[in-house]
Amino acid sequence: MIVFPNIKINLGLYITDKRGDGFHNLISCFYPVGWTDILEITLSDTFEYLQSGIPIPGAQADNLCVKAYNLLQREYKIGPVRIHLHKIIPMGAGLGGGSSDAAFTLRSLDTLFSLKLTSDTLEKYAAELGSDCAFFIKNVPAIASSRGEVLKETNPVLKGKFILIVCPDIHVSTKQAFTGVQPKPTLLNIENTISDCSSWKQNLYNQFEDTVFPLSAEFEIIKGMLYEKGAFYASMSGSGSAIYGIFDQYPDFEIEKYRYFKGVL
Repeated sequence: MIVFPNIKINLGLYITDKRGDGFHNLISCFYPVGWTDILEITLSDTFEYLQSGIPIPGAQADNLCVKAYNLLQREYKIGPVRIHLHKIIPMGAGLGGGSSDAAFTLRSLDTLFSLKLTSDTLEKYAAELGSDCAFFIKNVPAIASSRGEVLKETNPVLKGKFILIVCPDIHVSTKQAFTGVQPKPTLLNIENTISDCSSWKQNLYNQFEDTVFPLSAEFEIIKGMLYEKGAFYASMSGSGSAIYGIFDQYPDFEIEKYRYFKGVL
């Protein structure tokens, strides 16, 4: 079977405190966007993992698709498969591409082997693989809290709007982004805030911009360009480095220097 793991953007992102387990608590709205990888999983005589497209660094055993397979193989003794991931989504961009690949692997294996797992069960397994993996199981707009694995579905407030995502050639690791971040409680009711798009520029903020933007002047330049081109809201996604703009009309202009994506929400 072939599936298309998509990305998410963050509408606001606040780091509220550091947990005893070394992770951080956060509050954000995760919103799905149709920029996708391509993932093919088929039954096989032996396990095989192949990848193409954008090179993925690291050992095969550390790949989240492989980890997702190993998790369900351990729990349900599923048979061998051939996994082919064609990577299109930039890495280190704060778009959740790797997490999406993992979640779609779980969903595909559930279908291939007729495990008939509930969404709650799949979310539990996904959360073991990564903090935002669980979001991609139901793959609908949600208010995220705790590490990002506690999800409350919310309205698709951007339906019919347009998005332009710009990815500078700067890889920002999650660890790097968290270095220097100052957790602080927020009084913002993010669910109420996202219900009124006209207030976002003044009231909705990604706290990681405080630590990531100083790494390169390109971030501020890209964000400013998106506003100049008519975005009613622009922000970094996740821990960076992608910057997105939301538009009422299709952003009918070219981006010459960067990898980018345009689409309807």
